[in-house]
Amino acid sequence: MASINPYLIFNGNCEEVFLFYQSVFGGEFPYIGKFKDMPPAEGNSVLSEAEGNKIMHVTLPIGDGSVLMGSDSNSASGEVAFGQNVSLSINAKSKEEADKLFNGLSAGGTVTMPMNQTFWGAYFGMFIDKFGINWMVNFDENEK
Repeated sequence: MASINPYLIFNGNCEEVFLFYQSVFGGEFPYIGKFKDMPPAEGNSVLSEAEGNKIMHVTLPIGDGSVLMGSDSNSASGEVAFGQNVSLSINAKSKEEADKLFNGLSAGGTVTMPMNQTFWGAYFGMFIDKFGINWMVNFDENEK
């Protein structure tokens, strides 16, 4: 069965926020990546140094199988409004489960990123369900 974890988005202070959370929960960051670490995408503009140094993705395990995840917004996504900066991230156990959950939960909602392979090696998509909840669905074939 899939697991669900909170995903928090910030307007440039994600690193500060997650260092604070780490001071409270303890633990280590298994991954912390910045926008400058992403491969260039067709049609994307060159990032400024400040934009490139923002957090693209960070994970912090916080207990029995729970992971707190986050990122900064960027010029392509625009600033986030607090109260709308939380998504539920589903980590599926298979590509088929990811598709089933994505298709079922997004029915009647708005797909913001269709399920597709990503540069980080996962099968991933995002949507807002018909009740206004932000979701991310991820299947990592290389998961340990």
